Amino acid sequence: MNPRSIKLLEDARDACSRIQEFTCGVSLESFLASDLLRSAVERQLEIIGEALGIAAKEDDLVQMQLSELPRIVALRNRLIHGYDSVDPELIWDVVQTKIKPLKDQLVQVAGEFM
Repeated sequence: MNPRSIKLLEDARDACSRIQEFTCGVSLESFLASDLLRSAVERQLEIIGEALGIAAKEDDLVQMQLSELPRIVALRNRLIHGYDSVDPELIWDVVQTKIKPLKDQLVQVAGEFM
């Protein structure tokens, strides 16, 4: 894996960490009530999708290692281009069910090539 791809994986991992930090101890109701928090989480999801999308274009190993890559990039595209139709409860579900496994996978994949 090329060094730039590893850096992009690390950027995505860091964005996962920020999402976990931002939402630790937060309820769905608090998340829905906070424009600031929702915006911060959505921005980190955009970073994850962009970083992984670029890494996959530059390095075939990334695409082979990340089975959820198409869905991750699709979420990024929805946040960027369809911002007015984003369901905040769907975003909350992603935060609660997908971020930790993705972060763990990114740690593992990047670690294999460092």
